[in-house]
Amino acid sequence: MGEVIRIGSRASRLAIIQSQLVMAEIQRSLPDVRLELVTMKTTGDKILNRTLDKIGGKGLFLKELDNALLSGEVDLCVHSLKDVPAEENPALPIGAYSAQESPGDVLVLSEGASDWDAAAPVGCASLRRSMQFQQLYPDAAVRPVRGNVLTRLEKLDRGEYGALILAEAGLKRLDLSHRIHQRFSPEQMVPAAGQGVMVTQSRAGEYAELLEKLNHPDVALCAKTERRLSALLGGDCSAPVGCHARCSGTQMTLYGFSGMGGVPKRAVVQGNARDAAVLAEELARQLA
Repeated sequence: MGEVIRIGSRASRLAIIQSQLVMAEIQRSLPDVRLELVTMKTTGDKILNRTLDKIGGKGLFLKELDNALLSGEVDLCVHSLKDVPAEENPALPIGAYSAQESPGDVLVLSEGASDWDAAAPVGCASLRRSMQFQQLYPDAAVRPVRGNVLTRLEKLDRGEYGALILAEAGLKRLDLSHRIHQRFSPEQMVPAAGQGVMVTQSRAGEYAELLEKLNHPDVALCAKTERRLSALLGGDCSAPVGCHARCSGTQMTLYGFSGMGGVPKRAVVQGNARDAAVLAEELARQLA
């Protein structure tokens, strides 16, 4: 039968699509290996009546998958990087960073709508997004919304919300870009660290050669810089912290937002990409 590599994934449609994208990359590198997708509902997927900051943060989307990887039930796991806590488990390191899909946030309207109904609440699952959105639209009413992307869109189309704020990357991977009404630039709304990037996680020391082939070093540099800034700001996955790095040649532009303590602050620094760690520290000082 040959070697089998079992890939662990959340059970949502988006998570499965993302895992399949990585599996296609693996298959190109290892055409003779058989791949199996193992899906599971995580604690974060099951508890939908409370916001993430009330139940322990986005790390709950990894708990069951981490256990499956540690126990040998699966061999690799694919995650959205923004769901991975900044403090990695050394026993389960991130081995590969994917090419980055559009990293920004977007405003989505109900099916067929051409105008945003500002009288209805805007659904938002992130304090980072809601704080920045209310800076742009002080009179807007923002209300929490839980569930995967498709579940949130169903709630929007039922009229429970007038609009949603979502990540563009997820909508593009679900082939739902037509639902986008407005895109927010990083000057308007700084994305979450690692937004738009998929990562592949392994047990320490395993599949190193394969993971090196899957890894995009330029994306890894930007994503690690964003996560370093997030950690310096004291932000876990559900904290109101935004970090976005953009490289052009040897230059890096680093955007930051902090809503820690309920006070929104934003800043931008630029410099040589080889000094990324120093840039993160400088920006963290400005946002402290």
